Amino acid sequence: MDEAEHLLGRDDLTVDDIADLPEDLRYELIDGRLVVSPHAPPIHQYIGLRVAHACAERCPDDVLVNGEQAVLLDRRNELRPDVVLIHEEGAGRSPVRPGDVPLVVEVVSESSRKFDRDGKLKKYAYVGIRNYWIVDPLAGRVTLSQFVLGPGGDYEQLLQTVELVTVDRPWEITLDLPAWTSRRDRIRAVARPDN
Repeated sequence: MDEAEHLLGRDDLTVDDIADLPEDLRYELIDGRLVVSPHAPPIHQYIGLRVAHACAERCPDDVLVNGEQAVLLDRRNELRPDVVLIHEEGAGRSPVRPGDVPLVVEVVSESSRKFDRDGKLKKYAYVGIRNYWIVDPLAGRVTLSQFVLGPGGDYEQLLQTVELVTVDRPWEITLDLPAWTSRRDRIRAVARPDN
């Protein structure tokens, strides 16, 4: 974190300023500000892995499914979605370019709830990422909100569900939201409280 400390509080940063930050540091560059996040709790990680596995099940051979891959939106914005699909021809560098990304998925956390639903929605649409999902494990039941880029360049919501669902964009992907909710609830019931 020492390398990042001198960058915190500034709002004039570019991707060049953060290029040498440690790979294990969880950060994003948002409108020229370095935003450092704590590592997500196990439930968040579990949901992200379930989404990645579901995407990988019928994934075309020329697409990679990655977690927390940096996506370069512009010189002042580099985001790290929880799940990123990348066309192979764009997978030779990091951060990846939006044109090589057919889908980004954000798993909502307490600290990201508003920005995932508003700010990131606008930013991903602006750079033309065709598909954006928000998976919310904080709701009463784990919820999927599916967005697709419309002809006007804004996202249109296709679906919001808590059910077992098979979507057809960017390809056929089945998400077992009720099973994820059951697992989340079981963990919440048995997990030791923080000391």
